[in-house]
Amino acid sequence: MYREMAPNRLLRHAAIAALAAVATVGASAAQPQHTTITGAGATFPYPIYSHWFDEYAKRRPEVEFTYQSIGSGGGIRQLTEAFVFFGASDAPMLEEELLAAPGRIIHIPTVVGAVVPVYNVPGVPRELKFTGALLADMFLGRITNWNDPAIARVNEDIVLPPLEITPVFRADSSGTSYVWSDFLSKVSPEWRRLVGANRLSTVPHGLSVKGGSEGVSGAVTQTRGAIGYVELTYAVRNGLAAGTVQNSEGEFVRASVASIRAAADAAVGRMPRDLRVSITNAPGKGVYPATSFTWLLLYENADRRRSRLMVDFIKWALSDGQAMAPDLGYAPLPPAIVSLAAEALAKIKT
Repeated sequence: MYREMAPNRLLRHAAIAALAAVATVGASAAQPQHTTITGAGATFPYPIYSHWFDEYAKRRPEVEFTYQSIGSGGGIRQLTEAFVFFGASDAPMLEEELLAAPGRIIHIPTVVGAVVPVYNVPGVPRELKFTGALLADMFLGRITNWNDPAIARVNEDIVLPPLEITPVFRADSSGTSYVWSDFLSKVSPEWRRLVGANRLSTVPHGLSVKGGSEGVSGAVTQTRGAIGYVELTYAVRNGLAAGTVQNSEGEFVRASVASIRAAADAAVGRMPRDLRVSITNAPGKGVYPATSFTWLLLYENADRRRSRLMVDFIKWALSDGQAMAPDLGYAPLPPAIVSLAAEALAKIKT
């Protein structure tokens, strides 16, 4: 049977309800809003980006990054079409790509990495040496066997087998391919004429593989006589033989944190304002020649909350995160480049 509540009891219940409402609001205000930030792009920096995302989540558990390593071209396309909040590329965006985007895109360099020639030649006692011209001729199909005299001249005292060379290259639009082809374009007129510096390989023969740098690593591992190109971390992680490459000083240099950093140091003082620059075949002693910055790509004016969180993440990556680069096969940015990256980051509307 329904009974009317006394006035003093009504007041007491109203007060309790009000306090409960305040407590609920206070609790929700105390808990930061969970935010997911989506990105896509280069496989080249994926090992360090995934590590950074995990480490940053320990600092800011309310922020979650999801990243698809689909290649630089795919990342640029998805950013331009607004499928993702940020892109990643080892190749600076072309002017026509920037103009086609719905807003101004900022390039933020994050680390420096190297692309190395990897090969599967059984019985080779030590790492092979390659000139840029030799690599170009191997990928162009002008040199077709590992015991070719042109390879032997560079690798004295190594007996190479009469094994057919199988070039392995990326099927996707790739920043790694861009770095590789950009370097070869600078040292081989034939490569520059027939292929050029671009993200999509147009090598006339060999194995075209999907799956990014992991796909190339797998194909080289499984194919006797194969030669491919991957970012240094993938070569180390997959136990692939990687050769030394002749630089602009005539030295045969192994890719390492020191030789990669030397290429980045050579760029200090000649960085353009938009930070889009090639550092392949850089001058200087001890420089590894197939080296590149890798960039995060962000709209200058986008969702403010996500932009604010993304800027905070990148500031952390440009400071604390740099110390994590060497263990993963990347070189930290030179301090002067970090300063330029911070200036570019300040342009993001938060």
